[in-house]
Amino acid sequence: MSISVESPADFHVHLRQGSISKLIVPHVRQGGFNLAYVMPNLKPPITTTERALEYKAELQKIDPNVEYLMTLYLSPDLTPDEIRKAKKAGIIGVKSYPRGVTTNSDGGIESYETYYPIFEAMQEVDLVLNLHGEVPSDANANIHVLNAEPTFLPHLFKLHKAFPSLRIVLEHATTRAAVEAVKTCGPTVACTITAHHLALTVDDWAGQSWNFCKPVAKYPDDRQALRDVVKEGHPRFFLGSDSAPHPPHAKSTSTPAHACAAGVYTSPILLPLAAHLLESFGALNQLKGFVSGHGRAFYGQPAEQHLNQRLVTLRKTSTKKLVDGEYILENESLVPFWAGKEIGWEIVEVTNVD
Repeated sequence: MSISVESPADFHVHLRQGSISKLIVPHVRQGGFNLAYVMPNLKPPITTTERALEYKAELQKIDPNVEYLMTLYLSPDLTPDEIRKAKKAGIIGVKSYPRGVTTNSDGGIESYETYYPIFEAMQEVDLVLNLHGEVPSDANANIHVLNAEPTFLPHLFKLHKAFPSLRIVLEHATTRAAVEAVKTCGPTVACTITAHHLALTVDDWAGQSWNFCKPVAKYPDDRQALRDVVKEGHPRFFLGSDSAPHPPHAKSTSTPAHACAAGVYTSPILLPLAAHLLESFGALNQLKGFVSGHGRAFYGQPAEQHLNQRLVTLRKTSTKKLVDGEYILENESLVPFWAGKEIGWEIVEVTNVD
C-alpha cells in the first residue's frame, strides 16, 4: 500500500540558530517536507525585516532545496511601517507569544489592544497573524497549563471581530474548545494541529519529560476532537508540526529551580508519522489535505507557484521499523519524538514535479 503527496508543507517549525541548525534544517526534507513556515523566537527574537532575511539566508545556506517562509516576532519594536516593509520583502506573518508561556517568550505580549495599529497594518497588506493560543498561568485566577488555551479563546474572538479581514492562525490547538472556536469563526481564521497532539494525552507527558511540550497535551476527549476535525477534512485545519528541538540534557533533566525544556522534535519523521497516526484513526484519506493542500490554500502558497515541487511517495511497511533513538552531528545531538517506537510508514521515493 502506498500514497503520494505533492509538496508537503509544515506551517509551524522551529529551526533554531547556530551550530544546532546544521543538524535540524536537513531534517525538514528528510521528514518529507519542502516548505517550512519558520518561527521567529530566537535569541534575540526576529523583530525586523532585515534580520528575517538574514536568517532565511542562513537557512538556505544549510539546505537551499527547502522553501522557508519567514515571520516576525510581535514586540514593541514592531511598527506599521515595518509591517509594510516586511510585506514587500516577502515576509508572510507575525507570531504572537504571550509572555512567558513557552520557549523564548520572555519578550511576549501582555496586551493585544496595544498592537491594534500593527494588526490594522497587517490586515491592510495581508500578513498573517499567528497566535500562540494560551494565557500565562495565574494561581490567583486558577489559570494553569490545562486551561490556558480555553482561557485564551475570548482573545481570538475579540481579534477576529475587530479585524475581520485579518488572516489569523490559532497555532497548535490541543482542546475541543479550540476546535469549536475556530469553526465558529469565519474563513479568515484557521488552525494548525501538530502530529504529536494527535498521539498524546495528559497521561503521556505527566512524569515523561520527552513528551512535555507547550501547550501540553490535554484529555482524551480533546485529542478525539483534533482527530475528528482531521478526519472530517475541514479545510481550515492543517499540519503545523511545532517541531521544537532541545538537546537531550535539557529534556531529560530538571531541578527544583529549572524545569525540563518544553518541546518535542518531529521533523526527521514527520510525514511517515503523520501517515501512521492518521491511519490509526481512519483518516489516511485526508493526509494530502492535512499535510499540504489545506495549509497551502489558506496561506496562498499553491505548490504549482513554487520552485522545487516534489511528489513524495510513502509506503506502508510490512515490518514496522523502530524510529532512530538519536541524531548526531559533530557536537550536537537530538532525540526525536517516537524514539524507539514502531512506525508503519516510510518514504520510498521523492520525484520532481514539472
